[in-house]
Amino acid sequence: MQTKESVVSKEVAFRGGGFTHKPIFFIGPLVFICIIALLEWGTSSGWISDLTLPRPSGVAQTLMDLYHSGLLFQHLLPSLTRLLVGATMGIIIGIAVGVFIGLFSLVRAGLLPVVAALFPVPKIALLPLFVIWFGIDEGSKYALIALGAFTPTVVATYAAIDNVDRGYIRMGQSFGLPWLSIVRKIVLPGALPGILSGLRISLAISIILLVAAEMLGANYGIGAYVLEAGSLYDLERLFAGVFILSVLGVIINWLVGIVERRLLSWRT
Repeated sequence: MQTKESVVSKEVAFRGGGFTHKPIFFIGPLVFICIIALLEWGTSSGWISDLTLPRPSGVAQTLMDLYHSGLLFQHLLPSLTRLLVGATMGIIIGIAVGVFIGLFSLVRAGLLPVVAALFPVPKIALLPLFVIWFGIDEGSKYALIALGAFTPTVVATYAAIDNVDRGYIRMGQSFGLPWLSIVRKIVLPGALPGILSGLRISLAISIILLVAAEMLGANYGIGAYVLEAGSLYDLERLFAGVFILSVLGVIINWLVGIVERRLLSWRT
C-alpha cells in the first residue's frame, strides 16, 4: 500500500512539448564533411572524372588564392551591396503592400490581381526591359532583385494575415479594442511567423536574381566571376563561386533564424 508521502512526491513527465525541435549542431557540419570527403575520394581515385567535378581540395586552394589576391572581396562586396539594397527595397515594399492587401478589401480587390499576374512571371526575363528603363549599371540590378523579393513577400504577408485566428480578432472586438490596437497586438504578431517564412524564400530568390543580374553588364560580382569561369571551363573557379553563393545562403538563413528566435520567443 502506497503511503501519502510517496504519492505526493511522484513527478509526472511533461508532455506538452508541442513538437518543439531540439537543436543538434553537429549533424549539419557532419553531413557536409561526409559529402566533401566522398567527392574528394571519388575525384582523386578517378571514379569521378575531372571533366565533370573538380576536387574539393582544388576548389579550396582556389578560394585561398582568391582571398590572398584580394579578388574575393573585390567580387563579394559589390554582390553584397546589390543584394542588400535590392532585397531590402523589395521586402519593405512587399510587406507594406501585403499588409494593406490583408487588411483592406478595396486594396485587395485592386492589387491582388496585379500581384497574381506578376508572381509567375520569370523575373530574369524582365532583365533586358530593366536595362532599357534603368540603364546597364546598378539601377537595373537593384530593380530586378527588388522585384524578385517583392512578389513572394507580398504573397507570404497577406496569406499570413489571412491565416490569423479570427477568434482572437473577435475577442478583441468584443472587448472594445480599437482597430489599430487589434492590428498591432493581434493581427501582426499572429502573422509574423508566416511573414518570416516568406522572407527566407524572398532572400533565396534575391540571390538567384543577383547572379543573373551580374552576368549581364557587371565587371565585378560573384555572378560575373561565375560567368567568366564558366566561359573558360575552369571548373575549380566555377565551383568556388558556387561555394561562395552557398555559404551566403547559409549565412542569410542563419540570420533569419536568429531574427525568428528573437521575435517569436513567445511561441516557446
